[in-house]
Amino acid sequence: MASSSSYKTNKVCCSSHPDAPLIEDYRAGDQICSECGLVVGDRVIDVGSEWRTFSNEKNGVDPSRVGGPENPLLGGSDLTTMIGPGRGDASFDSFGVARYQNRRTMNSSDRALINAFKEINAMADRINLPRTIVDRANNLFKQVHDGRNLKGRSNDAIASACLYIACRQEGVPRTFKEICAVSKISKREIGRCFKLILKALETSVDLITTGDFMSRFCSNLGLPNMVQRAATHIARRAVELDIVPGRSPISVAAAAIYMASQASEDKRSQKEIGDIAGVADVTIRQSYKLMYPHAANLFPQDFKFATPIEHLPQM
Repeated sequence: MASSSSYKTNKVCCSSHPDAPLIEDYRAGDQICSECGLVVGDRVIDVGSEWRTFSNEKNGVDPSRVGGPENPLLGGSDLTTMIGPGRGDASFDSFGVARYQNRRTMNSSDRALINAFKEINAMADRINLPRTIVDRANNLFKQVHDGRNLKGRSNDAIASACLYIACRQEGVPRTFKEICAVSKISKREIGRCFKLILKALETSVDLITTGDFMSRFCSNLGLPNMVQRAATHIARRAVELDIVPGRSPISVAAAAIYMASQASEDKRSQKEIGDIAGVADVTIRQSYKLMYPHAANLFPQDFKFATPIEHLPQM
């Protein structure tokens, strides 16, 4: 076996193929070059859990002796000792109180971080967000917590705002109402924490456009691709022609979906669209009223009308 660690770059790589990716053999603990098969590293430590757990195990005994994987967001790289429940007389004092408690092995800062990470993960699970967004939200919360910039604000509100910012930064934005629906915090409090976090971390998020929500709203409404493309074109043209000044992108997208669906065979009511988009019927009606006089210039040229423009609903 040849050792090929590069001391200049401090990177383990193959001496003959430095750019080739390495394959990890978890059973043997080796790192192998994918080009020539050279073993460039051995005895690699597996930081994962020692045992697998199954949902049908009901004995309540945890066979793990090494704990979970290390978490770089916690102090001390999460190298803490979790004391299991006592089962004998030596585990309790004369008053029946446990001699060893986990509270002494973890400081309050780490407990607050763990609780916030659990809350972020639970909210992300409820709205089916990927792991990359959860990791970004955890990092944002860690930066805010370490900087102590939002004193007096609840950790749940900060966690909800971090999840909202992470969605915006990852290019899959969610509305405040969607985050509020899976959180225990009001929309106003999340909005306040959102502005404070952006100011404290000196970061920014991209502006929301109508296209960010169009595909998700149309998919939830069960509309075909033809209607989705037409609604996207209508919303984009309405913004370009400055027909809906001052209207939020969500209300413009909802009005565009309503107009496109009413011109097709798959019609949806304002109530159905409002429930999916999270906007009131009157909000959709106001945006639609601004777009209706220019409907002929908003639809794409290849759109197949099931209902002519002159027969579209008038508000």
